[in-house]
Amino acid sequence: MKMGKSVQKLLIVDDSPEICKQLKWGLSKHYEVLLAQNVAEALKLFAKHTPRVITLDLGLPPDADGATEGLRCLEQILQQYPATKVVVLSGNEDHGNALKAVELGAYDFYRKPIELAELKVILERAFHLAQLEEDNHQLQALSKGYEGGMHGILGQCSQMEEVFNTIRKIASADIPVLVLGENGTGKELVARAIHAQSLRKDGPMIPINCGAIPENLLEAELFGHEKGAFTGAVGQVRGKVEFAHEGTLFLDEIGEMPQPLQVKMLRFLQDKTMQRVGGREMIEVNARIVAATNVDINAAIKAGEFREDLYYRIGVITIELPPLRERGEDICLLANFFLNRYIAEYGKKIRGFSSAAERALCAYAWPGNVRELENKIKRAILMAEGSFLEPVDLGFESGEQAAVIFSTEKMTLKQARDRLEREMLVDSLKSHEGNIAKASEHLGVSRPTFYDLMKKHHLQ
Repeated sequence: MKMGKSVQKLLIVDDSPEICKQLKWGLSKHYEVLLAQNVAEALKLFAKHTPRVITLDLGLPPDADGATEGLRCLEQILQQYPATKVVVLSGNEDHGNALKAVELGAYDFYRKPIELAELKVILERAFHLAQLEEDNHQLQALSKGYEGGMHGILGQCSQMEEVFNTIRKIASADIPVLVLGENGTGKELVARAIHAQSLRKDGPMIPINCGAIPENLLEAELFGHEKGAFTGAVGQVRGKVEFAHEGTLFLDEIGEMPQPLQVKMLRFLQDKTMQRVGGREMIEVNARIVAATNVDINAAIKAGEFREDLYYRIGVITIELPPLRERGEDICLLANFFLNRYIAEYGKKIRGFSSAAERALCAYAWPGNVRELENKIKRAILMAEGSFLEPVDLGFESGEQAAVIFSTEKMTLKQARDRLEREMLVDSLKSHEGNIAKASEHLGVSRPTFYDLMKKHHLQ
C-alpha cells in the first residue's frame, strides 16, 4: 500500500567528511540524503524532516573515540519516534557498543569499511520495513474508523467513498435498498452496515440466499408453513420474513428468485402482510427490505426473468459496488488488513509482502473480488515458509498467469491489469469452447459484464 510517491529521506550522521561525501554520492540517486556531523545537527534535521531511516556513526564529537554521543543521539531519536530504523555504523573494535545500540532499539549495525552495495541492501530492507509498519498503522486506524461507521467495510477509492456516503444518507430512511455487484464484492457487508446505522439496529438482521435454496423449499423458508401444509410439515414453522419483524430482511441474490415467488414478495412489499404456506391468516410484518444481486437486472427484466414492478419496489435506492480490479490501492489496503487478521489468528511470524508480491497483487484481475483476495492471503499465511509473502505463496507463479504478471516491469499498472484481464477472458473462452455462459460463470462475472469486457478488449 504505497501512500505517496515522494522521494524517501535518509539521514546520515557521521563526523567524517569523506564518509559523508561517499554515501551522498552513492545514495543520492535513491534517496534524499541529509547530512549531519554531530548530535545537535542530527536532532535538528530529524525534527524538521522525520526521516524513516538513519545511518549513525557512534563516534561523534566531542567523544569521537567513544560511543556516548552516538548512543545519546540514538536514544533521543527513538524517544521521539520509536519506529525510526537506525543503522549503526561501527568499526571492528566497536562491536560491543554496536550490540548495545541494537539493545537500545537500533534496527541493525554495519561494520566499516563501507561496501556501498551491501549497505544499499540493508537500507532498502529498512525502508521497506518502515513502509510496511506505517501502512499497518494507517490500516489499523482506518479499520477502527470504518468498523464503527461502516461495519467493517474498508476502502479509500472514490467509488467506495461514494458507497459510504450513500449508506450514511439512506441508512436511517426506512426504504428498500438494492445492492448490485459481482460475486465477492461485499454486498452482504453493505446490507449489514445499512442495518447497523438504521433506526432498526436493535432489531434482527435476517439474511436469506434466494439462489442457494431449491425453488420448492424457498417459499416455506421465506414465509413459513402451517402443520400439514405438505408432506413432512409436522408443525407450524415461522419463515425468515416473520423473523425479520421490526428489523431488516436481507434478500441475497434476489435475481435468482423464481417468478411465482416474485409475485408473492411484491404483494408483501405492497401490503406488509403475508400468509404462511398452507395458512389462511394474514400476518402483519414490519420489516425493511435490503436486496442484492450480481445479475444484470435490466437485462433480466427485458428477458422476462424478473418482474419490473418488483424491481421498482426493491430498488428505491440502488448502491452499485465496484469490482476489486477497479479499486486501485484498495487492493493493498485490504491485503494488509487480511494479512494482519490471519497472522494474529494463526500465530504466524510473517512481516509482510515482498515487493514482487505487492506487484502481483496489483496486477491480478481478481475475478473473485475481495472474497478471492481473502482466501489467497489466508492460504499464503498458512503455507509460507519465509518472513515475507512471495508471489508463489499467493499462487501466482503458475503457467501463463505468472508470465503475464511478472513480465510487467515496463508497463503501467493499468496496462498490466488490462493485459491480464484480456488473457483470462481468452483462456476462459478457449476452455469452454466459446460458451459465454460457462466462461462468465468460471470467471465469477455476469454475462452482461463478460460481454462488456469482450467489447472493451475487442474480442469476437
